[in-house]
Amino acid sequence: MTTAIRSEFDQGIALDQEGPGRYRAELGEGWQIGGGVNGGLLLALAGHALSKEHPEHPDPLSVSGYYLSASHPGPVEVRTESIRNGRSLSTGTASLIQDGEERLRVLATYGDLDARAGEVHTSAVPFELPPPEQCIGVEHAPKVLIEQAALLERFDLRLDPATIGWALGEPSRNGRIQGWFRLADGREPDPLLLLLVADALPPVTFDLGLPGWAPTIELTVHLRARPAPGWLRVSHATRNLAGGYFEEDAEVWDSAGRLVAQSRQLARAPRQS
Repeated sequence: MTTAIRSEFDQGIALDQEGPGRYRAELGEGWQIGGGVNGGLLLALAGHALSKEHPEHPDPLSVSGYYLSASHPGPVEVRTESIRNGRSLSTGTASLIQDGEERLRVLATYGDLDARAGEVHTSAVPFELPPPEQCIGVEHAPKVLIEQAALLERFDLRLDPATIGWALGEPSRNGRIQGWFRLADGREPDPLLLLLVADALPPVTFDLGLPGWAPTIELTVHLRARPAPGWLRVSHATRNLAGGYFEEDAEVWDSAGRLVAQSRQLARAPRQS
């Protein structure tokens, strides 16, 4: 008996296997941002396919994706290849192909996040945020932002008022956006969802006074722990925009105060008219 798919995220990364290392999926219109489908959703889709190839190592530990061209809503093929299956780690690649063109190439290492869950030595501490009810929800976002980012309607996103000045035409120019995140339909977080969350907030270039689509060139996510249920605390920041490109570093903390994911991406700065 097949379990009904309830969450839009689960629908967004659903796969039909067509053969060894070959899957079909459907990219939904609700995951668009700017000129294509959100890069985090694509990374989660590829990550889902790779998790099926390594059942003995179910969890992504390090996932790097190179975005070769923009994806759009519609059918997509995912091809995977296992490179190494070890005792504690497995490594594989995945390619997303649409309209006969490769859109994304992924290299990832998988393991078991529960294997050493109690082994933590860290000086990292969660960043401060007002409680969710004191933050700014998506319903208050500028209309132009929602028009460019349909995926925001899939999120219950509450942004820190201290990093939302760009929405009022007053960007702080500190290059930071942070807030609370959970899915609007109530689905609890897991490692695959963290791959989406690493690319879920508006681009930090908004806070630099540069609105518009910022396409990802490369995104690497490190998964550090299985997230506890509840709100996720997410921060995106940049320190260097140069030559038309910028880096965006993210931290994701769970409701138990654990740093569960870290990421860095290189993206192209929005083009200004």
